[in-house]
Amino acid sequence: MRKVAIVGAGMTKFVRRALETPKELSYQASKVALDSCGLTLDDVDCIAHGTAPDAFDGLHQNGEYMVDGCGGWNKPTMRVYVGGGTGIHAVVHGWHHVASGLFDTCLVVCEEKMSSALPHAQAFFLTIFDSITERSLEPNLLWIFALEMNRYMERYGYSKEDMALAAVKIKKNGLKHPASQFSEEVTVQDVLDSEMMAYPVSRLDVSPVSDGGAAVLLASERVARRLTDKPVWIEGVGWSLDTAYWATRDLYYPRYTDTAARMAYDMAGITEPDKEIHIAEPYDPFGYKALHHLEGLQLSPRGKTVELLRDGHFDIDGNLPICPSGGLLGVGNPIAAAGTMKVCELFWQLRGEADQRQVPGNPRRGVAQSWGDLMQVSSVVVTGI
Repeated sequence: MRKVAIVGAGMTKFVRRALETPKELSYQASKVALDSCGLTLDDVDCIAHGTAPDAFDGLHQNGEYMVDGCGGWNKPTMRVYVGGGTGIHAVVHGWHHVASGLFDTCLVVCEEKMSSALPHAQAFFLTIFDSITERSLEPNLLWIFALEMNRYMERYGYSKEDMALAAVKIKKNGLKHPASQFSEEVTVQDVLDSEMMAYPVSRLDVSPVSDGGAAVLLASERVARRLTDKPVWIEGVGWSLDTAYWATRDLYYPRYTDTAARMAYDMAGITEPDKEIHIAEPYDPFGYKALHHLEGLQLSPRGKTVELLRDGHFDIDGNLPICPSGGLLGVGNPIAAAGTMKVCELFWQLRGEADQRQVPGNPRRGVAQSWGDLMQVSSVVVTGI
């Protein structure tokens, strides 16, 4: 397999209700990514495009609709969809295209316009549950995430204050991101006092509904070295799908993330991730999920993550900064675009181009991870310079 580098990255501002169409969001993110490395669509061999359920954009066969907006007209184009895992799985998909030797360049574009899903995006998840064993319980995603959060807390003796602290720290990072949906800092007490959605999940424990797009340009080694003297290499990729039957699993540990991470680390030659990874962008649609995924990524000992969080281990100036972007909690969560935003962040961080968010100490390797569907999917990308 050939070496593959990220040579350009771009994203739109994440907002609650964008005026742009899904096509326009894809176009804007693509153009910023192409402009960042001095290329045009004529230089792109193929497109890897990602969106979450068609219902979010309010369109059937969304991949076909989006083809010209993401630059795929008259080019080899494939849509990727694994729920919240889409944003990084699309990057893995693009990596395969280039690493295989089939193409020299691949534009990876992910977008979501969740404001089109009325009255609320959650309504479209009511029919994803097994019609025999689960749907009669009338669950929704927030309901089962609350079960997982409660099990995680119970297993290790964590409190709601601990989970709120994770959300507060990540949201604070997002205040420095120019694309952030937010402008005000929150406190642990703010999180605890916010509306209870489904115990123990409060409103400020949860990332927002968002519209936005993000894109990265991947290139073979030969092309990358011609385009830039600062390529960011994709050193490892991994993915895993666990069973959709969430009630048959012990939810305290994300084994799907463990499997995906080990696959990516093996490819990258990483044997001690907590020492060899310098920046982590775990998927954080909830405060607890950032901590949960850190354990699955082998970046924190099980049951010790809150202690490290309190000690500042995961702060931007700590030993292992997590979500310096501000993540989904602090920037926004347009489902498919959110994971790609995390890969964009690693690109900017490893090149020293993250402005006020820049992690000190010249980080050389990072990991980004996304998560989706019925708490069953994880996609992982390891990048390095």
